[in-house]
Amino acid sequence: MGTIWETGGVEKPRLIASDVDGTLLTPMEQVAPRTADVVARAVDDGVPVILVTGRPPRWIPPVAEATGLTGYAVCANGAVLYDISEDRVVDVPGRLDPVHLNDLAEALDHALPGCTLAAERIGTKAVDDDLRNFVIEADYHNPWQDGEGVEAHRAEVLGHPAVKLLVSHRKMTSDEMAVAARSVLGDSVHITFSTGGGLIEISSPGITKASGLADVAERLGVSAQETISFGDMPNDLPMLTWTGHGVAVANAHPTVLEAADEVTASNAEHGVAQVLERWF
Repeated sequence: MGTIWETGGVEKPRLIASDVDGTLLTPMEQVAPRTADVVARAVDDGVPVILVTGRPPRWIPPVAEATGLTGYAVCANGAVLYDISEDRVVDVPGRLDPVHLNDLAEALDHALPGCTLAAERIGTKAVDDDLRNFVIEADYHNPWQDGEGVEAHRAEVLGHPAVKLLVSHRKMTSDEMAVAARSVLGDSVHITFSTGGGLIEISSPGITKASGLADVAERLGVSAQETISFGDMPNDLPMLTWTGHGVAVANAHPTVLEAADEVTASNAEHGVAQVLERWF
């Protein structure tokens, strides 16, 4: 760990990065007043707070409004850098082209028989009227049950560049799916998940929350060692291990609890706020 943490956290971080669902938000998917207050104090003190999430940009505005954040958000597990205040996609460092998507689908059909697919696409802003941002196969299972997605045949799902391929299976856990997918895809893509409910997320190789946050840190002139991060699921692992101090909330996945530098209270107990209140 860097010197900022070797003194027991006496010095405040220069950059704060937090996952959203299961970490910053309560189990009711709300921003607690305590969390909103400490985020505002950090920003007022000149320390940027970055949302780093598997969510697409169109799911960012409600969280940004509740927290008062207006800067960057790292979305789609690092595949999209989004400017909140300008509603502008700043960068898309990783896309899966249709040829790659079709190759992935063929391999996944062998590794995960019965799986269904969805594709996340992005234009120049959070919601692009000329682009169907989220297309799903029939019987695609969304663990969040939010009813989002335009149903389409597989050829359409795979027929346009995507920032993320989502794979669902009603009879498997996400852990089981990830193991099976990695057995056939190896390191050709980045495979992760943000829920245990039978859904994995596939991005271009090298695209992770860490790569997205590293881009933001470079833009802001802040080092990894001066950054603190918070998370709860395996898609947060690259970010938690990249930053100078990675904090898991108590409700985190076992692999995250094991890898984190610190475990704070659960998201139900405002664990992110409890840590940040040391400085703000």
